[in-house]
Amino acid sequence: MRVFIPKPLPPDPPVVWTDELHQLLEKASGALGRLDGIAVTLPDTGLFLYSYVRKEALLSSQIEGTQSTLSELLLAEQLELPGIPKSDDGWEVVRYITAMEHGLRRLRQEDFPVSLRLIREVHEKLLKGGRGGDQVPGEFRTSQNWFGGDRPGKALFVPPPPEQVLEHMGALELFLHDKRIRMPTLVKAAFVHAQFETIHPFLDGNGRIGRLLVTLLLCADGVLREPLLYLSLYLKTHRERYYELLQQVRTQGAWEPWLAFFLAGVAETADQAIATARRLLELFRKDEQKFSAERSAGNILRVHQELRRRIVGSISSLAKATGLSDPTVTSALKKLEKLKMVSEVSGRRWGRNFCYDACLNILEEGTEPIPPR
Repeated sequence: MRVFIPKPLPPDPPVVWTDELHQLLEKASGALGRLDGIAVTLPDTGLFLYSYVRKEALLSSQIEGTQSTLSELLLAEQLELPGIPKSDDGWEVVRYITAMEHGLRRLRQEDFPVSLRLIREVHEKLLKGGRGGDQVPGEFRTSQNWFGGDRPGKALFVPPPPEQVLEHMGALELFLHDKRIRMPTLVKAAFVHAQFETIHPFLDGNGRIGRLLVTLLLCADGVLREPLLYLSLYLKTHRERYYELLQQVRTQGAWEPWLAFFLAGVAETADQAIATARRLLELFRKDEQKFSAERSAGNILRVHQELRRRIVGSISSLAKATGLSDPTVTSALKKLEKLKMVSEVSGRRWGRNFCYDACLNILEEGTEPIPPR
């Protein structure tokens, strides 16, 4: 069995910065700046973040084999729905959201750095209580793992042995906080993601944590005020090329093609997020015009605004969030149903759940489950 021992960061020999790489960095940085500006121009950043974070959680989990859909996830989060087993794919995604929100809260509210401790905490939130819960959540692995093949001797890639994991992760943490190393945060994030995936420090959940690390780093360094950049759709679409480039980094030290791929993905993903935000704002504006002349327009607006944030909601949950009575919410939902904006999705007479269909359709683009191989 031949294990791979990664060299510490930054790369040596250094990355050769061609004109193409400089242009890609400039394009990615510009797109990221525009995306960060969206957080200022949105009338309510929360209405975009809630649904966008859930889309990212779904996509990141799909890369690992989860077959859930966005509508299933949103239904799973409605706590009044009984009978959803905790091993269900929808709950896998819910746990990802819990892990993501924990990491961001630690960074923002508690001024906690991106560190091995934070990474382990996020990993514990991701796996505890679900599939993978027996894979030592929150702890680095103490046994060997590998990619491809039914045993290490036939594997395509074998990460460092378990007794070296802490050493390599410690070196990665030192790189993160070495103030003598000056480089754009985007470049640092590209290096850290590739190195983390190479070390593969956990028995399960490495891919999801590695992708989440990118967002945590951008927020920790102040590049993004809100966690609006997620690369999972790009990596899902180009997953074969993604794996190929990571392997080239390991075997050939080919950092330049990986950086080009990563920066192109940041630019594309940021532009997609901006376009999605603009489409949602236009949808909300047009829909508001449709019920603005209604007698109870104020109550309808309050229910509509809450559905923007959560997309799926029950009468009781919408009443609690808006401060309106159940009959008032029911009446507003009937008006929205008549205007073909919402539909009932649970198929039940009691505890019914309603979906903001057009909003869901925009967010569901690209979230079709990956067919099993």
